[in-house]
Amino acid sequence: MTQTLTNWAGNITYTAKELHRPHSLDALATLVADSAKVRVLGSGHSFNEVADPGDDGVLLSLTALPPAVDVDTTARTVRVAGGVRYAELARRVHGHGLALHNMASLPHISVAGSVATGTHGSGVTNGSLATAVREVELVTADGSTVTIGRDDVRFDGAVTSLGALGVVTALTLDLEPDYQVAQHVFTELPLAGLDFETVAASAYSVSLFTDWVRPGFRQVWLKRRTDQAPAEFPWSAPATRAMHPVPSMPAGNCTQQFGVPGPWHERLPHFRAEFTPSSGAELQSEYLLPRPDALAALHALDAIREMIAPVLQVCEVRTVAADRQWLSPAYGRDSVALHFTWVEDTAAVLPVVRRVEEALDPFDARPHWGKVFTVPAAVLRERYARLGEFRALAAALDPAGKFTNAFVGAFLHPLS
Repeated sequence: MTQTLTNWAGNITYTAKELHRPHSLDALATLVADSAKVRVLGSGHSFNEVADPGDDGVLLSLTALPPAVDVDTTARTVRVAGGVRYAELARRVHGHGLALHNMASLPHISVAGSVATGTHGSGVTNGSLATAVREVELVTADGSTVTIGRDDVRFDGAVTSLGALGVVTALTLDLEPDYQVAQHVFTELPLAGLDFETVAASAYSVSLFTDWVRPGFRQVWLKRRTDQAPAEFPWSAPATRAMHPVPSMPAGNCTQQFGVPGPWHERLPHFRAEFTPSSGAELQSEYLLPRPDALAALHALDAIREMIAPVLQVCEVRTVAADRQWLSPAYGRDSVALHFTWVEDTAAVLPVVRRVEEALDPFDARPHWGKVFTVPAAVLRERYARLGEFRALAAALDPAGKFTNAFVGAFLHPLS
């Protein structure tokens, strides 16, 4: 029976007629081997067609596979199945007295889907979520299994891979000793005179929020590890009530504030795992650019804020340390990430997205792979120095392009 399949936000309707949920790795391998086109749907939090296999393809979910989370306390690693979400992974890891180095703002997203698209948290010394990966297990086009670890020359192309190499059935991640985090929120940080580097480094993880109605930031969220020295934040006043990044949303959905210490996985995300963060009535865009250009980029956005503000719910500014993943938006450069949560109105938002991209174009901005963007594929190809090596890796593991859809193919292959 034909289903109508959409992403979480509802702005994308997948052209596949059915969502397949195999219950075993053998069934998965058979389905992959017998299919002409395959794409994997994670938690559905992408806002574009990155997961769409096309109307003749198979859309695959890993949520019915055994949800393995195998913690090795001696090696400080965890092997996690492809369908597991961060909230469940974090609880299991914390139960063993261990921790991940960072988390995204949402704990509801899948681990495999997050690292495949370059998703990240914040912190000037914190790499993207993909930087915790030490081994990838893939079911490739013929149904066979391939394992690629850090000592493999293919590794830096295999983690943030856009699903173009195969079905990621498991990942092994690095862990570290458990730690606690205290979260403090401040209000009204001016843009004028902003020392971005000092502010961004003032805690383990820092997020700046603005509505671009006026210059500056309405909120600053500092997430401080309690095993690190506290930092002063003299540039704005502490919040006097619990805050949500979007003022119209209930703050009860957010993680504990006011400096109350708590486990890393209950503070590093902005939103509590037991709550749905919103109804999905939104669109999202994000762009990563060199961190030294952060202040110039913020002033470029401030110059067009009268165009941005009417269709914006909130803009978040974070930092991401450089990594080595060939297709990571943070590849090779310490980055600032400019994230936009838009209203749910594609026709109104797209012209603004294009104008934002024009403003950020001088800074060689790379869009998040799972968000709304209009940067032409030809321009994107110029912004990824290791694209040729990734293209060769994809051709070796998937010579017929079984895992390459229209979205990925436009980037990988020049238009004929």
